[in-house]
Amino acid sequence: MTAEATPTPTTTSTAPTAPTARGLWTRSRGITLAAVLILAAAVAMAAVRSTAHHGELDPRSADPHGSRAVAELLAQRGVSTRVVTTLDAARAATGPDTTLLVAVPDRLTPGQQTRLHITTAASGGRTVLIAAGARSVERLAPGVTADPATSGGSTLAPECALSEARRAGTADTGGIRYTTTRLDADSCYPSERLATLLRLPAASGDGDTLVLGAPDILRNDRLDEQGNASLALQLLGSRPHLVWYLPSLADASATETGERESLFDLLPAGWLLATLQLLVAAALAAFWRARRFGPLVAERLPVAVRAAETTEGRARLYRKADARDRAATVLRSATRTRLAPLVGVPVAQAHTPEALLPALSTRLTGDGQTLHSLLFGPPPDDDAALIALTDRLDALEREVRRP
Repeated sequence: MTAEATPTPTTTSTAPTAPTARGLWTRSRGITLAAVLILAAAVAMAAVRSTAHHGELDPRSADPHGSRAVAELLAQRGVSTRVVTTLDAARAATGPDTTLLVAVPDRLTPGQQTRLHITTAASGGRTVLIAAGARSVERLAPGVTADPATSGGSTLAPECALSEARRAGTADTGGIRYTTTRLDADSCYPSERLATLLRLPAASGDGDTLVLGAPDILRNDRLDEQGNASLALQLLGSRPHLVWYLPSLADASATETGERESLFDLLPAGWLLATLQLLVAAALAAFWRARRFGPLVAERLPVAVRAAETTEGRARLYRKADARDRAATVLRSATRTRLAPLVGVPVAQAHTPEALLPALSTRLTGDGQTLHSLLFGPPPDDDAALIALTDRLDALEREVRRP
């Protein structure tokens, strides 16, 4: 009849061993594979987005997000289009017979925005700001505030007295919404009572400033929808010359007053919040994974379990973790603990080669170097070597116990 045994923890049998490179790879390969897949997906998405948005709002680009179509239609109506990429060129080109379109106002530094507004306010011409956010609209169009929430839909009705908007009808102006304290402003294409197109007359002269919440009416792939083409031609074709300003981060005017913005200043708040969330998620994942590392800890079992079942369960755990080094350490430690009393060595010195090996040599005829390799040697390289080590330890113990 098989006897039941309750395993008793031994402090010397759980001595931690340094993790091997293979063991570390086994434990971390899941996270590594996930990180590689995420990185590959990010690169693929960046490549797709860079291809899809190539030449965005550039009047020379025929890509879907370019604006070559509206530039050619303006040319057929006698309006010349000139592309500039520096603040100095944009300021020099303004005048009463010129429309200045600023494609990405948020790309300008605060100093550039202030200098540009001073020039356009006194030019007598028209200034068109495309999707100006809160960081730029208050300087380029004083009295206007950008609402944090964008409009719910892209296609909106004019609902204002501005002649250009009434003739164009519905258009894809939905995007950033604006409010203004100026009583002489024309508020058009409202979304939840906030305008997506504002016209602000100049304080003196015939000039004005238009603030458009979205660039859709200028894109090649959206120009033939709704009243987009009509609205774009009317807003940009009121004067014989159109200066299309594409702000560049390499513009030297950004550093004239030492005010160049950092990368974090250029990132929208949503990206910073998303990055913070990813960092928190990564920290939690690292904490979760870190709890699985470290040496195994022996515990007293709350119930009596067959020794064979405990041994088999622990062996399966070792095999699943590919932890032959730990398995070999436990087997050798248990063998040394059992052999020490048989050869007259205290259990406290059972794991000291200088005390155990000489005592074993007097009982056996084997080589001392062989005993050292068997009881204190390196971990086995594969499962077959681990089985062979187990057989040799059993044979050694039987030989020592032999009368």
